[in-house]
Amino acid sequence: MPSYEQLSELLDPASTVLLTVECQQGVVGTDSALPELAREARSSGALRNVARLVAAAHETGVQVVHAIAERRPDGRGASRNARLFRAAERLPVQQLSGSTAVRVAAPIEVAEEDVVVRRLHGLSPIHGTDVDALLRNLGCRALIVTGVSANVAIPNAVFDAVNLGYTAVVPADAIAGVPADYTPAMIRHTLALVATVVTTDEVLGCLGRPRGRG
Repeated sequence: MPSYEQLSELLDPASTVLLTVECQQGVVGTDSALPELAREARSSGALRNVARLVAAAHETGVQVVHAIAERRPDGRGASRNARLFRAAERLPVQQLSGSTAVRVAAPIEVAEEDVVVRRLHGLSPIHGTDVDALLRNLGCRALIVTGVSANVAIPNAVFDAVNLGYTAVVPADAIAGVPADYTPAMIRHTLALVATVVTTDEVLGCLGRPRGRG
C-alpha cells in the first residue's frame, strides 16, 4: 500500500485517467442481462463508488473514459470463440448498439468532456480498442480501473494497462464480480501483484483541488 504522499504524486490529475468498465444499463442497471452481477455491483456500493470517482474526476480535471461493450443487431464482428460470448447471445437483454442497454448507468453522470469507447468484440476494454491510443494522446501515466466484472473485464484491463506501460490503480471498493467473495480473492491473489490497490476514499483524498488539463 503506497503512502498518501506516494499516491498523491502518482495521481497527478494531468497524467491520470479514470476508466469505467461496462458500467452500462444492460450490465449493472435495473434491467440487467446479468442480474446477479448488477445486484452485487449495487449492494456492495461499487457502482456508487464509481459514480463518486467520476464526479471527483470531473471536478479536478481528471479525464474520464467509459468503456462500453455492445454488439450490432446483426451480430457482425462479434466474438464467438468462447462460451461466454455464445451464452451472451441467448440472454434476454442484449447490449445492442444504440439501445438503452449500452448507456452509462445511473448514478454515474457522463460529462461533455468524457470519452466513450465502444467495442464489438473481445473481453478487454483496452486491447483491440482505441483506448491505448487515446490514453497516450491524453498523456496518461496512471490508469484508475473501475467497474465490472472482477471475473473477466477488470483483470483484462489491468493486465493490458500494465503490459502497455501504464501504472494501474484499482480502488478495491469500486469493482465488483460474482460471487461476492470472488472479488476480494481476485484482488488479493492477482490484482495486488500488478496494480496499486487502494480505496475510493484514498483516491478522492489525493485528487487535490480542481485544475484543468491544459
